[in-house]
Amino acid sequence: MDMTLHLTIDCADPQRMVAFWAEALGYVPEPAPDGHATWRQYWLAVGVPADELPDGAGDHPESIVDPTGRGPRVWFQQVPEPKIAKNRWHFDLKVGGGRGVPLDVRRERVQAAVEQLVGAGATVVQLRDEAGSYVAAMQDPEGNEFDVV
Repeated sequence: MDMTLHLTIDCADPQRMVAFWAEALGYVPEPAPDGHATWRQYWLAVGVPADELPDGAGDHPESIVDPTGRGPRVWFQQVPEPKIAKNRWHFDLKVGGGRGVPLDVRRERVQAAVEQLVGAGATVVQLRDEAGSYVAAMQDPEGNEFDVV
């Protein structure tokens, strides 16, 4: 079976999420398809009714892609309802290098990533330094949980 993976994340503010997660994952905003200045123009050109596009939808990129082409596309779908419960899944951003790297080096790498992500709008929920691992539990700008390991 031929398949590609595409993640869809519900959110209130796609632009904010695109900016944050592009930085967090090393991705880039996905450009509109050839021949279209914006995604909105593309959606209208392929027949999506204007009344089905929320105000501002598609005026700016609402998805991010891995510039190397290896990782999945991530689309931030604007929805009216807020996030109200804990995620049932989350990203683990593995920046430390794994258990083959000395713990003090992993701590430094995780802390550097945490500082960058806080600067981009994330919040630190908890730092765990136990059992030979160092993990930062964090939330993105809309409160979605993720870990930096």
